Amino acid sequence: MGQPAKVLGSADVRRLLSHTRYQRHPERNRVMILLSFKAGLRACEIAGLKWSMVLRPDGRLASSIQVSRDIAKNGSGRTIPLNPELAKALGHLLAAIKDDDECDAIIRSERGDNMTASAVVNWFGRIYRELGMDGCSSHSGRRTFITRSARLLPKIGGSLRDVQELAGHRSLTTTERYIQGDRDVQRKLLRLL
Repeated sequence: MGQPAKVLGSADVRRLLSHTRYQRHPERNRVMILLSFKAGLRACEIAGLKWSMVLRPDGRLASSIQVSRDIAKNGSGRTIPLNPELAKALGHLLAAIKDDDECDAIIRSERGDNMTASAVVNWFGRIYRELGMDGCSSHSGRRTFITRSARLLPKIGGSLRDVQELAGHRSLTTTERYIQGDRDVQRKLLRLL
């Protein structure tokens, strides 16, 4: 078994987002990155996400993403509150799509149909190679999301169970394996003992 996907810092995520400005389909690519880093979605969930899962019946963005059981790993459907930066990017992508388009997929291939999970994995791999970001994969966004969420819990009075539910893990042990420790925090902690 290989190393787990690398957890990225804020500067690395900004670098990724900046890189998408110079690619074909910049709105779509920005949404893909934010779905990974700001919602913790897996490649299969990014590929399977439909507008009906993020829009209200009136066609406006909902306040959450409804990850349906049929696109989630092990049928772990869930509701994820919509991050403001992700909501803005989804709004821009929605505005860029033709009104008469019947495809409900948010992330579309060059041909206009939904992108496959393997295509999402390959897309992330290519972006990380282009930027020389070794150790990163399509799972880096998800690991970063889970790690950052866990680190922010003390500030808001949450529990690891909240992160588990957002990640769609059946076991808290699985969520714990995603969280990367922070050596600086560990050193500070030991100084306080």
